[in-house]
Amino acid sequence: MGSVHDPRGHPGATADDAAAPQVLLAQPRGFCAGVVRAVEIVERALELHGAPVYVFHEIVHNGHVVADLRARGAVFVDTLGEVPSGAVTVFSAHGVALAVERDAMARGLRVIDATCPLVGKVHLQAQRYVRQGHALVVIGHAGHEEVVGTMGRVDAEVHLVSRPEDVAALRFVSGPPVAYVTQTTLSVDDTRDIIQALKARFPQIVGPDLDDICYATQNRQNAVRALARQVDLLLIVGSANSSNAQRLREVAEQQGVAAYLVPDETGVDPSWLDGVQQVGVSAGASTPEVLVQRVARRLSALGAGDVRQLPGVEESVAFRLPLAVLRPAA
Repeated sequence: MGSVHDPRGHPGATADDAAAPQVLLAQPRGFCAGVVRAVEIVERALELHGAPVYVFHEIVHNGHVVADLRARGAVFVDTLGEVPSGAVTVFSAHGVALAVERDAMARGLRVIDATCPLVGKVHLQAQRYVRQGHALVVIGHAGHEEVVGTMGRVDAEVHLVSRPEDVAALRFVSGPPVAYVTQTTLSVDDTRDIIQALKARFPQIVGPDLDDICYATQNRQNAVRALARQVDLLLIVGSANSSNAQRLREVAEQQGVAAYLVPDETGVDPSWLDGVQQVGVSAGASTPEVLVQRVARRLSALGAGDVRQLPGVEESVAFRLPLAVLRPAA
């Protein structure tokens, strides 16, 4: 973990430290192993090949991370048509559809795949279910890059559900056995409700257990759920397009605490601290720790007292880098 800023004695602190709100940091928070891997892949690609390196979609959903890599020579694109033939191209951590892979091959792009291994696991599950003859349901948010990629990994019809209410609208013409897979960054509670609705309608349905949802998603949501019981205000540091950060804010709100998503320290509204005794801070899995520390310093400048990290799960997961960024460039 990065250093925890201790604002005691800070000129912006109140005269009466005992009355100053305490800041509690969730553990774990911030970068997960898949994000660490994806960002390092782009960094190494730039070192090996030089700029520009093209990245299909934002490598992870954090504006600060994207801006930093862009300044170092990464070019982020939404279509492969924007990439010159033969260029080095990185697929984002969210994964891509088979059609994108085929298009990249046809254009002669030098592809480096930064798909999170846990997203890749979902792809393999989806493909296995379809090979076995199941009708496939994907639990996720329409339009999210991970969901688009997962739905595009099979050459078969895929049905998307985002809420328990969507289950009633599912129609399978031939009545095949049904299977489901899930987006990795969903709320564990919401996913449980959807799975229960699916099992009620399709008692023989098969799919992964909730424990198979991304470890980082579960750990961060559990930490925020526990933190929300101890604070009057909870700030989630992350970008608005980050699904996992948005889910953390929702988890906090479901515990009955005021919760806000802030991109960095500039998003903190001083009025939020009025009458607050305990402020909780966590961060989405694509949020760098430096932004958490900047938010902590901002809270200090607004009169907060101690900053203390709570005990929690110590994550030790690490994913291997692809060979394409481990060997010297030709």
